[in-house]
Amino acid sequence: MSSSRLKIVVAPNALKGSLDAQGAAEAIGRGVRRVMPEIELCLAPVADGGDGMRRVLQGALGLETLSSRVQGPLGEPIDAPFLFDPGSGLALIELADAAGLALLPPDRRDPLKTSTFGAGQLIRAALDRGASRILLGIGGSATHDGGTGIASALGVRFLDDAGRELAGEGASLERISAIDFTGVDPRLSRTSLEVASDVDNPLLGEQGAARVYAPQKGAGARQVEQLERGLTNLAEVISRELGVNIHHLPGAGAAGGAGGGLHGLFGAMLRPGAELVLDLTGFRDKLAGADLVITAEGRLDGQTARGKAPAAVARQAKAAGIPCIAIGGSLGEGHEKLIAAGIDALFSLCPGPITLEQAMADAPRLLEDATEQAFRLFLLGSRT
Repeated sequence: MSSSRLKIVVAPNALKGSLDAQGAAEAIGRGVRRVMPEIELCLAPVADGGDGMRRVLQGALGLETLSSRVQGPLGEPIDAPFLFDPGSGLALIELADAAGLALLPPDRRDPLKTSTFGAGQLIRAALDRGASRILLGIGGSATHDGGTGIASALGVRFLDDAGRELAGEGASLERISAIDFTGVDPRLSRTSLEVASDVDNPLLGEQGAARVYAPQKGAGARQVEQLERGLTNLAEVISRELGVNIHHLPGAGAAGGAGGGLHGLFGAMLRPGAELVLDLTGFRDKLAGADLVITAEGRLDGQTARGKAPAAVARQAKAAGIPCIAIGGSLGEGHEKLIAAGIDALFSLCPGPITLEQAMADAPRLLEDATEQAFRLFLLGSRT
């Protein structure tokens, strides 16, 4: 089969801790070119609202990178970037840049104390620049404050039964009795706020923010139940005072309930981050004339089908009638669900028994090798 007749679209997510999405795309491209050096490749790295969304969109859209001094997840001063296009008024902010899990060592992670306040300060900085549309990617957070930290930075006050102002953090959620909007930044009423998430979990319950994600952020069993009660209380106060029901809203559980809180407090639109990124980068146009799509992620499992980038890539490929291969650092529980999402074959980049540390350290070569073998199988199937 002649390489001049084939076009491959390479659309991986980041492999967390090993490769960003661009690096993953380049490694996959090298694996394909080992087999067909002259093949047409379209490198289209993707993201889904988690860590790496800013880098992907900065590369694809050429937005200006700015920086602002904000509070980190535990209140320490940090310099955090955001993207801005003065022509359109579009600003893109990644919550993880101000309140991300990666900013804290494991022994300092505490979802009762961490706050999204710094992300709210980034929103203010974008408004100061003249932003009229703000995209906020909320994956990778170290927080569980229901978005109250962001809201506090924007002038909202959360009050207890005695009228005392509460800090925007997980430990305060149970005590919220009233919400005061008198000091809210008036520019928000003239600004479109869109929240991009990499998960579709509801706010509460067994699949909600506390029980699924709080343990990953350092919460023990008692803290998980405290945070569940806190988010329940926040949802009830928002329902009572604002008439918005966020209890079971898909995506409300993202970033420790920040998705639900921002929707309830500001009317923010919750959007699947992967679909948003694919739309902004013109992914459908890139599929024109393609014969194969290759995507990748650090772990392919049942959660991947619930809003992660490889599943979104596969759905668009399937709609266009193009086969899709996915390569993961590992194949976890429920990965077979991805077949229904449009992925035709799944591969692990691990060639055999190997430690996580070894796999992460050697990810570029392993991804190249796995891609070469997957592509050879695709060509074999095409010939038969």
